Amino acid sequence: MTQKTIAFFPEAAFGPALNSVGIAQACEKLGHKAVFLSDPGFLEVYQGYGFEAHPVNLSEPMPPEEMAKFWEDFINGHIPNFGKTPYEQIDNYVKECWEAIVDSAKWAEKDLPGVLAKLKPDMICVDNVILFPAIKRYSQETGAPWVRIISCSENEIEDPAVPPHLSGCSQDDTDCHTRYRARFHEVIKPIHDDFNAFLADCGEAAYPIGEFFEASPHMNLMLYPEPVKFKRANPLDPARFQYLEGCVRQEAAYEVPDFPGYNDKPLLYVSFGSLGSGDVGLLKRIIAVLGQMPLRGLVNVGDYQDQYDPAELPANVHIASWYPQPSVIEQVDGVIHHGGNNSFTECLYFGKPAIIMPYVWDGHDNATRVQDTGHGFKMHRSNWAEPELTAKIDALLNDPEMKARLAATSAHMRSRHGPTKAAGLLNDLLGDS
Repeated sequence: MTQKTIAFFPEAAFGPALNSVGIAQACEKLGHKAVFLSDPGFLEVYQGYGFEAHPVNLSEPMPPEEMAKFWEDFINGHIPNFGKTPYEQIDNYVKECWEAIVDSAKWAEKDLPGVLAKLKPDMICVDNVILFPAIKRYSQETGAPWVRIISCSENEIEDPAVPPHLSGCSQDDTDCHTRYRARFHEVIKPIHDDFNAFLADCGEAAYPIGEFFEASPHMNLMLYPEPVKFKRANPLDPARFQYLEGCVRQEAAYEVPDFPGYNDKPLLYVSFGSLGSGDVGLLKRIIAVLGQMPLRGLVNVGDYQDQYDPAELPANVHIASWYPQPSVIEQVDGVIHHGGNNSFTECLYFGKPAIIMPYVWDGHDNATRVQDTGHGFKMHRSNWAEPELTAKIDALLNDPEMKARLAATSAHMRSRHGPTKAAGLLNDLLGDS
């Protein structure tokens, strides 16, 4: 087999980044060379896994620590909006996110053509929510296929019967679909018009209102698991769309700490992701509830560990700034998380019930989906009282029907190793190119 160079270009967030790392590792096992195109702030992530990584500025250049602080401040500045409904967030968080995302596409166009010309990849795999015209143009000029990876909810690929992306609507609540789409299109129109003007400058056709990307004509890999997929009016063609069953990566082994007096109790893991951990007040409320229950708790507090007084932590709760999440989830009895797609799919992969308290983006979609499919519960992020959370945790740990459903979903996902499947699909596509 002739070695080919596969360039991965994930969004600058740990979920997409680490999923691409897993696929890249599987591709290298087949004899190909994987390289990464990366926001400068994420170069060290890929280099830490031993990959060659090339910077592509997605915003005004600044030192990595300033970039990290920018997004931390952006998220923390929106904490007051986290308690709002998905519909109410269109006018603030969603709008500002799309403004930043469109700017990122414009910035990428400055560096990306030169980077691609230098690397000459045989394939490009992009995991983002917006088109980078240089990738499509490079593919057309060289014949190298480009692949879209969808690491968020599968409703990024629209369908008349599927809830709008970010809406948190149930599959059958068509009134919710209509209302959300109308408001989203209204608010997003000036941003969308600006993006279409940029596309025209790049020689690309305009997108319909609300769309910022398109499906690849070559292959689209969805991290979503088939057991919870939506019912579509227009079924996806498997020749172009494949589900990767979570594409769960491997991490270092994790040893559960000692909990004197509690070691025989159920183990719960709580994480709102690296950015969501800035809501320290919410995490402290959850820790207080866990401290009153007969269980053990592992709580991811991100970069805010100094805001927790060790003397005030309950004896049955352990906190850390980071956990090797897949290795942790495999060992726990239940999870409370924010609905990020990695957390969502990892819980399903390991057959663990979840309480999802969403705050933004597709966390709303995943929270609704986990409840609608009977794999966990959806709860408001902040509008709850201690008895409600206690009751939900009890149900999470003791519902036999939910456990049986999760066991079946886990068995399905484990029998189809996502990274290996993805590497095989890419390898086949390279053989055709």
